[in-house]
Amino acid sequence: MNKSLIENKFSNQDRFINREISWLKFNERVLLEANNKDIPLFERVKFLSIAGSNLDEFFMVRVAGLHSQIKQDVESLSSDGLTPKEQMKGVIKKTKELLDLQNKIYKNLINLLEKNKITLSKPDLLNKDEKKQLHKIFLEEIYPLLTPSAIDPAHPFPFIGNKERSIVLNLQKKNKNKTLNSIIVIPKALQRFIKVGSSKKAQKYIVIDDVINFFISDIFPDHIPTGKMIFRITRDSDVEIQEESEDLVQSFELALKKRRTGDIVRLEILENSDQQLVSFIKDKLNVVDQYIYSISGLVGIQDIDQLCKVRDSKHSFKPFKPRQVERLKEYNDNFFETIKKKDLIVHHPFETFDAVIEFLNQAANDKKVLAIKQTLYRTTLDSPIVRALITAAEYGKVVTAVIEIKARFDEESNIQLSRSLEKVGVQIVYGFAKYKTHAKSSLVLRKEGSKIQTYFHLGTGNYHPVNAKIYTDLSLFSCNKFIAADVEKFFNYVTGYAKPKNLNKIAISPINLRETIENCINIEIKNAKKNKPSQIWFKLNSLVDNKIIDKLYEASCAGVKIHLFIRGICCLRPGVKGLSENIIVKSIIGRFLEHSRIYCFANGKLMPSRNAKVFMSSADMMPRNLNRRVELLIPIENKTVHEQVLDQIMVANYLDNVQSWQLDSDKNYNKIKYAKNDSFSAHEYFMKNPSLSGRGKSKIKFKPKKLQLLNFSK
Repeated sequence: MNKSLIENKFSNQDRFINREISWLKFNERVLLEANNKDIPLFERVKFLSIAGSNLDEFFMVRVAGLHSQIKQDVESLSSDGLTPKEQMKGVIKKTKELLDLQNKIYKNLINLLEKNKITLSKPDLLNKDEKKQLHKIFLEEIYPLLTPSAIDPAHPFPFIGNKERSIVLNLQKKNKNKTLNSIIVIPKALQRFIKVGSSKKAQKYIVIDDVINFFISDIFPDHIPTGKMIFRITRDSDVEIQEESEDLVQSFELALKKRRTGDIVRLEILENSDQQLVSFIKDKLNVVDQYIYSISGLVGIQDIDQLCKVRDSKHSFKPFKPRQVERLKEYNDNFFETIKKKDLIVHHPFETFDAVIEFLNQAANDKKVLAIKQTLYRTTLDSPIVRALITAAEYGKVVTAVIEIKARFDEESNIQLSRSLEKVGVQIVYGFAKYKTHAKSSLVLRKEGSKIQTYFHLGTGNYHPVNAKIYTDLSLFSCNKFIAADVEKFFNYVTGYAKPKNLNKIAISPINLRETIENCINIEIKNAKKNKPSQIWFKLNSLVDNKIIDKLYEASCAGVKIHLFIRGICCLRPGVKGLSENIIVKSIIGRFLEHSRIYCFANGKLMPSRNAKVFMSSADMMPRNLNRRVELLIPIENKTVHEQVLDQIMVANYLDNVQSWQLDSDKNYNKIKYAKNDSFSAHEYFMKNPSLSGRGKSKIKFKPKKLQLLNFSK
């Protein structure tokens, strides 16, 4: 069945899952990990915190986008045929369902923490000595940083920043009928939980919001509070810039200032709050009722992980130390000699990100290296990657850094980063105004004899040493001359707008990445019609693009067996009769955040096989990745690397039943049930079993457990 027949038979609402609802269901899976009894207590608390942080970003960007569309009377329909108002209604309904679940999980976790001698108490429940201690902390560490703002004709309502918690008070002057309202914005610099007591075995904490409320008479000695309320706001934080801005950096600095004053899209309050104060705040902030969310636990739940900062073997995951790249030892830790011998792939976080850092450090200090070209989407200001680039520039090498200042919520740090690098002579390029440069690439040019040899690193994740400890990603090191020539063309594209032609191996969005994926799907369709083995395996974070989804439906109707491992958003409906019976969608939510993108096509042989076409990429299947970002799709051709990615990583994702959820035809995710004697965790497997690539002679001594697929063609 071709696309037109599919469209005639199935409406948009039948074919597509709403993107926003799909994301909320992803966050629900994250939240439910906080309720997973098989996970240590502190880790469950962290999942609760992560779910809260995720929801913040969702409101700041996605809900803010819907709000803006409604505000401007936009009536364009989503992929599943909903107006912005209809989508907002669905989002609000689902969010409130999630908050009900969040409140229940919060109460349960607080009870479990208390059973384990970690108590979240109230000031009035403290004994005399503890109250005295808390008062001292308040006067010395909290009070000096507070700035109460009276609200009257002489004092206008203060500005309240994004994600700031505040206390609003109704105060009555002692011995007089005169009343006033006041706002206290709680500084973000203050720790959320204050420890009291001296017991080493038991830990007792007080929420700073409650501390300020308890000692309010120290702030207003001449007033009696007749009403108090904690609230928190979330603002529209998406950034828009003019595509043809003459000064991209200046334009972004102005846009970032605007972000701080964006429209309010969420007002969080505690249940049973003073309704008079709720109405007061609602009017002053110009917030409609539908944007108000009641919380029964903690306003600003993302801070809850601060209760679990202390490492505890009983309540935390067992520490895991990433493996080193063993093959380097065979070449005296020389990266260039190692790579020259054959391609190398590193699987993070199971194998150390230090390999990427060391590659650039060696390039920076190697006298034979003439030039380094580097993309930077997200990293840290003190990143060892940045230090390596600085070292290289100071040694006189030609260093070019393509910095994406449109990396959401990292814009300010990336602007600072670019200025630091410029000071030491690094050539800074901001890429395109129209596109984000999301590709992950390092290119090293080295003089070897009379020739210049090109080495490169290509990755699925950012050059971010912190994220690399928890994100599953791939790092490919190679000096393949055909791919190297393509990578050189890629850099010329982002630095000089030189659109590449006649690429050898890689595909680049927005030029030909979509076309490459679609062509590969078409080959599987043709093979299915010829009764040849035809399979598609995708591992990605998000599947949103309508055209790709419809192409997968076409493949399914032709008989292609499709397995999709999608961590987050999935707008495709699997298992629909006459549309997607041959498609299975799984989502793994576990200790590590699945982030690598891998695309596999059977190519006429039953997978996994050496014949299969395998690609790694920085791109998800979303319109933004395929149309509005610069991304790379890299073929995996080396035999050992191919086997590791396909036979090991992808097969492990298929076999996982411990942390996996399966999407059904009714758009619901169900946790896969398993027997204890038949359980398989992909994350546990990779932690315990070495990879195939990068091991050299050590591979002979200790082989990883071979993974077997049973009846996979069904």
